[in-house]
Amino acid sequence: MVIYLSTGFMKLLDNYERSTGVAERVTAEEITENDSFLDAILETAVMKRAHVYLIGKRKSRSALRRFKSQLYYMWFRLYHRDRNGGEDSSGFEHVFVGETKFGREILGLHNWVQFYLQEKQEILDYKGYKARDNDVPNEDDHVLNVQFSWHGLVKPVASAFVGVSPEFEMAIFTILFLTSTEKTTTAVVNLDEYQLEMVVHRHGRSIGTIPQLYY
Repeated sequence: MVIYLSTGFMKLLDNYERSTGVAERVTAEEITENDSFLDAILETAVMKRAHVYLIGKRKSRSALRRFKSQLYYMWFRLYHRDRNGGEDSSGFEHVFVGETKFGREILGLHNWVQFYLQEKQEILDYKGYKARDNDVPNEDDHVLNVQFSWHGLVKPVASAFVGVSPEFEMAIFTILFLTSTEKTTTAVVNLDEYQLEMVVHRHGRSIGTIPQLYY
């Protein structure tokens, strides 16, 4: 399962147009990849626990197929980020893949696996980190604020979990998104020694921009 999730997740990372304003064209193969990825994460303990929690809060149905449809709509439904173009963005693209706005600004790209893969291909250049309480990050840190350049653009600061699974990220942000109806939701979450202020923005019934992590 772990091996599949890694390969299944990485298959999704090249399914998107980088620039906003350029309409996405979703192929049958990409839809199959999305479905297979959701099927896989729904078998994980963390997503099962998230589902049970959301059922208890009356935010999700108990039927697995209904929960999967809810996740698909939240994360993979396309929407307009640039109103002058076609449907050019999705929650998954923003959070896990990254996108650019008018060739002048980096949007999203909060996932450590994508960060690593893009740096390995010399597309992304890591510029440094913002330390927590003047501390130096080590192998035990799982949240970082970093600066990087990507496709010639610089993102001054971006927050990301490090070393966690994609299903963990999807679970925690799905819970935060579904348990609020506000346009922007802020919540303080305790994870190990971290106290995180997490901010999620919505785009209708889909995740719009996410996440900002302050610790």
